[in-house]
Amino acid sequence: MTMRDMSATAAPTAADGGPRLSPKDRAVNGRAARAAAPRTSHGDFEPSSDRADPMDVIERQSATRLQELVPIRYGRMAESPFRFYRGAAAIMAGDLAGTPDSGIRVQLCGDAHMLNFRLLGSPERNLLFDINDFDETLPGPWEWDVKRLATSLVIAGRENGFSDGERATIVTSAVRGYREQMRAFAEMRTLDVWYARVDETHLQALAEGSLHTRGRKNVSEALSKARGRDSLQAFEKLTEVVDGRRRFVAVPQLITPASELLPGHERDSVEDQIRDVVGRYGDSLQSDRRHLLHQYSIVDMARKVVGVGSVGTRCWIVLLLGRDGEDPLILQAKEAGDSVLAAYAGPSEYATGGERVVAGQRLMQAASDIFLGWQQTHGLDGLERSFYVRQLRDWKGIAEPARMVPRGMRVFAGLCGVTLARAHARSGDRIAIAAYLGRSGAFDQALVRFAESYADLNERDHQRLVDAIASGRVTAVAA
Repeated sequence: MTMRDMSATAAPTAADGGPRLSPKDRAVNGRAARAAAPRTSHGDFEPSSDRADPMDVIERQSATRLQELVPIRYGRMAESPFRFYRGAAAIMAGDLAGTPDSGIRVQLCGDAHMLNFRLLGSPERNLLFDINDFDETLPGPWEWDVKRLATSLVIAGRENGFSDGERATIVTSAVRGYREQMRAFAEMRTLDVWYARVDETHLQALAEGSLHTRGRKNVSEALSKARGRDSLQAFEKLTEVVDGRRRFVAVPQLITPASELLPGHERDSVEDQIRDVVGRYGDSLQSDRRHLLHQYSIVDMARKVVGVGSVGTRCWIVLLLGRDGEDPLILQAKEAGDSVLAAYAGPSEYATGGERVVAGQRLMQAASDIFLGWQQTHGLDGLERSFYVRQLRDWKGIAEPARMVPRGMRVFAGLCGVTLARAHARSGDRIAIAAYLGRSGAFDQALVRFAESYADLNERDHQRLVDAIASGRVTAVAA
């Protein structure tokens, strides 16, 4: 049974705004969902006979983006099956819509592949491990995020040459981590769930207990490196002094200062739009953070190419200075449209994509960037465009799958599963999900089968893109 089938029959709970049910009743509902969607059924995957052509899906997305950047997107997606997967959330959303689900909804990340779990800085200046990307966030079946995470681990494991058994162990670690952590959350008080987080102390203890000497050293290096990735580091790397004024440095194809992007009158219009976004987005911040923002002044801006799937969306970095020329703040204003999940999980309750992203991020993350907010403006084409804004860098550290050995990826996978469970437990019925999953490894093993099957499909989809580039259907450039 699919989410659409279940949505009309699933009993609402206190966790999702329905009548207040006892923990016992919520657990009964969770176990009852197994009748319509057995846990083992999640391993059975075959693409639908009327599945959309993956190239059609990608090209429809590209049609709404900056056309001069679309070849970069294709070039990045064509590099490997894993890079293709990172840019193929819209394709997988359509495939997931036809898979079984329990009818229990949570706030989804929407793109929970392994590289969207990383180190981040909290407002209290602690390092946390959390989900980072929420461009596709939307309420939906919790299984969709778990399946996207599991499949990403298989694809990364294949590229590293890991055996079938090693990949199975890695996926099992992630799903078991999710299942066992959700059971732990089901027994916890609501406030304790809300305050739960994976911090530096947790990471160091995990490394000491699970990794060899080299792995522990890698964790320590990652923590240290993350602290150095902040506005000051970005300031030194991305800007220079030109005629006595700080300016962004152009990087061919990737960073284009506004002064080099458009003719004079169009450049002035774009700069006015971005100034308007940054000037008014403070209304979406807490009052103390709005006061902090107002202590900075905009001095420069540039268009930046980001990610893989996001390439072609309108993304700006904005340099602001506070007390003096050595007191920087660099913000990123990124375009936000509809979630790729909306066609299958239902539309957002929020009027704009920017507010949708920010609301989802605040709900799922243990602690969010103090400058996270949203605003909208009119583009040169006269269309209303929504942006979300956050710091460009704030103690960020990202995993490097290619450097991982099987043991290290297994530990990382388990950590991702635990983190995803915490994010889902904040918005959905953690007791019902825990009861549905139970104590056995039935769901874990089903996800191993699903992830391998979907990785096969992803490889075929990736080849379709490679063939489309070779035939001239689309143009790709390396950048």
